[in-house]
Amino acid sequence: MGGVRGPSWYNLKTVVDLHTFSITARDPEAGAFGIAVATARPNVGGLVPWVSARGAIATQARVNTELGRQGQALLAQGVPIDVALSALLRKDGDREIRQVHGLDAERVFGHTGAGCVPWCGHQAGEAFTVAGNMLVGPEVLAAMERAFKASDGAQRDLSDRLLAALEAGQAAGGDKRGKQSAALLVAAGRDPRMYHNLRVDDHVDPVAELRRIWQVVVDHSKQIEAEYGPAAVRLFGRVKH
Repeated sequence: MGGVRGPSWYNLKTVVDLHTFSITARDPEAGAFGIAVATARPNVGGLVPWVSARGAIATQARVNTELGRQGQALLAQGVPIDVALSALLRKDGDREIRQVHGLDAERVFGHTGAGCVPWCGHQAGEAFTVAGNMLVGPEVLAAMERAFKASDGAQRDLSDRLLAALEAGQAAGGDKRGKQSAALLVAAGRDPRMYHNLRVDDHVDPVAELRRIWQVVVDHSKQIEAEYGPAAVRLFGRVKH
């Protein structure tokens, strides 16, 4: 399927279509960035979300994982996210069938190619971005935005707030083909937790299952802290992202 042109690291074939909906967000007080995503294809967590201590990037529609990988590399060099992703997209011959969005500590970015499957679009707030394609309609992103904003100031972990937004998007209709997988990925340098890296790769109700697993791991983390103390929680919280 459609190839891309450019430098050698960009010379690859991209064959995965993930028509999906996702949210990227930051929590400045916790020093955290995260993504929650769901789709009607398996294994969304292995492709769409890319997070680090510098920012969060979601690559979807006709997925190009190099937008996440190379985008994070540029963020690590101090390049602002809008500059980094705009430059990468300019080199991508298939940019009109890409959707990519994300944010760093100060800026946000969103791109929905003209060839993405409708309904498609993106929007951004001060500390979040939402985007989707092949959705039932714009109400999916509107519901996600409302849910994320409503959770502000509630002393909730960023992972909890991301899940709340994802649940709202699913309740509003989500991917118009149905449901299959969902994922949550958070990079929290100051206070990492085991429940910051969770995936449901194939399930009849993946968003609900992701919430169930999240609660199981939250409860397990509390048990570890009660039995072994805060140091153990910090040790086990050093998850991969």
